[in-house]
Amino acid sequence: MDQTATSTAADRSPTTSRPAAAIAGLISAAFGLGVAELIAGLSRALRSPILDVGDRVIDRVPVWLKDLAISLFGTKDKIALLVGIGAALALYAATVGVLGLRRSLRAGVIGIAAFGLVGSWAAVAGRIDTTALAPLPSIVGAAAAAGALLTFGRIQRLSGQPTASPDSAAPRPMQHPSSRRRFLAAAGVFAAGAGVAAATGRALEGRFSAAASRLSLTLPAARNRLGVIPANAQATNAAPFFTPNAEFYRIDTALTVPQVPIDTWTLRITGMVENELELTYDDLVDRGLIESDITLTCVSNTVGGELMGTARWLGARLDALLAEAGVDPAADQIVGRSVDGYTCGFPVAALDGRDALVAIGMNGEPLPLAHGFPARLIVPGLYGYVSATKWLTEIEVTTFEKFDHYWVPRGYSAEAPIKLQSRIDAPRGLDRIPPGPFVIGGVAWAQTIGIDAVEIQIDDGAWMAVELADEVNDTTWRQWSLPWEATPGRHSLTVRATDRRGAIQTAERSEPLPNGATGHHTVVVLVDES
Repeated sequence: MDQTATSTAADRSPTTSRPAAAIAGLISAAFGLGVAELIAGLSRALRSPILDVGDRVIDRVPVWLKDLAISLFGTKDKIALLVGIGAALALYAATVGVLGLRRSLRAGVIGIAAFGLVGSWAAVAGRIDTTALAPLPSIVGAAAAAGALLTFGRIQRLSGQPTASPDSAAPRPMQHPSSRRRFLAAAGVFAAGAGVAAATGRALEGRFSAAASRLSLTLPAARNRLGVIPANAQATNAAPFFTPNAEFYRIDTALTVPQVPIDTWTLRITGMVENELELTYDDLVDRGLIESDITLTCVSNTVGGELMGTARWLGARLDALLAEAGVDPAADQIVGRSVDGYTCGFPVAALDGRDALVAIGMNGEPLPLAHGFPARLIVPGLYGYVSATKWLTEIEVTTFEKFDHYWVPRGYSAEAPIKLQSRIDAPRGLDRIPPGPFVIGGVAWAQTIGIDAVEIQIDDGAWMAVELADEVNDTTWRQWSLPWEATPGRHSLTVRATDRRGAIQTAERSEPLPNGATGHHTVVVLVDES
């Protein structure tokens, strides 16, 4: 056989085993991603391709799939997404390795280049802070991965073995000890390089953290310093009235928490206003701040769900800021924009005197990074998807006709007042309790209206009025409790609330899409035999 024919056969029938080829593909991909992470750490404007791709996945997956992820994983939905992306990438990388080292190196390199193109597209699509250099981590990372795969291919060619056994047309794996040593040495070098590059990139990215900015901040005093809530506002066996920051739910579209130091932050008020404003953090503080106790609720909260919480917020009144800018009477929508491009929108009419805030503090400390530091919007009585913009950078006054905020094209309603709801906190579903005295406890909410009554139904019995805790204000949940003499057996407990306008909570069950869930919360409790 002449040299040309031998070369062609070698390229067509590599000698690397399938498991070794898959491992080579995985290590090459890991090396490429490590290098990409290193490049991303060089500038605040650059990001890891994994995060960019993850953001685009969040933007484009169907609403039903997002709701399913939230229902299954709750506040861990982003971790689940990253794990899913990692698993898919690992499968892809292993396939590219097998393709490249058992069929054609050219095809393997093309497979790596395709992922680099996807990462480059993800780096520029859907972001408002993109630069011409944004695709650089994906490009350099793909080149590094291709180089690693080509190195494994060179080791394969240097094995010097026949491409097929005398009695079979199938490729024969590398068997010479020196070939295995070369393969293992290359695998070790690239794996170590992937780890070092990724760790270095993460360390460099730490320079851009806003944690130091937050730690250096001392919150100013509010003009209306609130006191301790009444002791009777906390009901027995209900959730803590104030939700600790560390336990407060987080549902948003940011795969990683945006890092915005206060010295680089500004808030612009634009659109249909007489005087556009641009405020620094100090400018905002100088406007004067107030404290307000407000319950937030996510539209994804199912009946009886826990995607809600109450905090004492500190911030500047939004209506005062907009009055300073001068709102056009024809405007009917206020849009909040996040630094990552996310948008919320709610009616101008919602600014009816309620404590809508550009908030900078939460439960006595600066906003946590994950909850919008350095500033976010808080609008009582509206689901968070239309009002609670985190990492706020712009407020635009416009109309619903001119602009659809993020969730509207995805099937959710443009306007979303929080619905009258109630929840049983204790006992929880399928709890086992001893017979005898037990206090049923929970919360109810009808924000900006107030709760007038809560009732419990046990099994098929009559509705019974519960004891309401003291009301703090009409923008927080109201807690309640009911002493119960539990008898052995299986019991069904159902709750409903009545607001101050006389509306009774509907029993009709509906899902969160398009504007919040409805229905009575029911739990089944098992009372042991005496």
